[in-house]
Amino acid sequence: KTKYSKLIFRKADTVPEELHQMVQESFLTLREHNCFFQDLVRIKGKDFLTPVSRILIGNPGCTYKYLSTRLFTVPWPAEGYDIKYCSPHIHDACKALMRLNDYLHIEAVEALRGQNLFETKEIKATTVTDREQSFATSLREQGSVSKDQSNVYVPEDERSLKSRTSYNVTLLNYMDPLQMLYLKQEPYFGMGSMAVSWHHDENLVEGSTVAVYNYSCEDPAIQESHEQELRGRDPAVWHVGLKVAWDIETPGLAVPLHQGDIYLMLDDLNMTHQHCVLAGLSPRFSSTHRVADSSRGTLEYILGQCELALQNLQTDPDSTALSLKSLEAAVVKQVEEIHNEVEFEWLRQFWFQGKRYLKCTDWWLKPMAKLEEFWRKLEIMTSLVLSEVRKEQQIEEQRNETISCFLLLLKERQKLRKEWTAR
Repeated sequence: KTKYSKLIFRKADTVPEELHQMVQESFLTLREHNCFFQDLVRIKGKDFLTPVSRILIGNPGCTYKYLSTRLFTVPWPAEGYDIKYCSPHIHDACKALMRLNDYLHIEAVEALRGQNLFETKEIKATTVTDREQSFATSLREQGSVSKDQSNVYVPEDERSLKSRTSYNVTLLNYMDPLQMLYLKQEPYFGMGSMAVSWHHDENLVEGSTVAVYNYSCEDPAIQESHEQELRGRDPAVWHVGLKVAWDIETPGLAVPLHQGDIYLMLDDLNMTHQHCVLAGLSPRFSSTHRVADSSRGTLEYILGQCELALQNLQTDPDSTALSLKSLEAAVVKQVEEIHNEVEFEWLRQFWFQGKRYLKCTDWWLKPMAKLEEFWRKLEIMTSLVLSEVRKEQQIEEQRNETISCFLLLLKERQKLRKEWTAR
């Protein structure tokens, strides 16, 4: 009640049957079309293949970065976009996940409203009895796991509430634990085999809710027999584990996940707590809906950065020769930082693992071609800086300042190119 109040759990029977059917069919369709991939991620300077296979689906032009790997959305069929899919079945799967996304957004908004309403009642309560009665009522109304009575409620407007639940991507996961040679054991509470170790989700809007739909392909007969025999955590059943961040004294929580169950991590729970996924025996899919931080992670953003950089490039109307408008250190620094961002955060990230997206859609090919064209112009701008700083007529102080910041970014580029070549 005091430590896991912002975990909200919804049993499968609270979700419309039609939605279950659409979503579960979409998982199977994407698996049949070989659309789930293990990611090569970087941890402490070393590359590892994830045990879980994934695919990112979401708003066109959106990306999601975790463990130094940028994933590019297979766009769902959003209004106003011309998206060609490799198969009508993949189109239907993406559409179903967009429907699930809309449903989970509404669920999350309602859960937050319920939590806020309950917290208001908590503040007004004058006795322990009143608080206990209010808490019991709130549980019945919300179906929530618990309530942290230590938090102080601060009213928030509807716009903030909706923005923190407006999911722009879903990261789909698939894993068959029987195909894995080795799974790490949960180290603190003896919870058993972990499909995903303890972590916070990265690259999210601060205070945003994460919503997860679970589809474990369990055998009901095996499931029932285990429930009768065992107390505590059943190793045949998938669980989500939760613990207070950097705290192993407070007991951890392991919540069983059955076919079609949903859970929500509200508000700042993703930051105050860590979660893991505890493997069962059957294959499992999940759809994890997130409000990815799009401040630097959308196609619109990086194209805008390119346009900004190219404002310093000019063409002579007579000779068509290219030249730079300014050699000021701040301008050169900005352009070269954008140059590095385009190359290492977008082009290399995409082509490193990006060809796999062609199994679903070719949507990203045109934007990548456009970014490559921008990159070629940025390479020319780098050459022009080198040419200009060699000229004697430059004011020495300005020249030295330009060279100083320019060399730092060139060294960074050289180092990153070596790293990517090695990978």
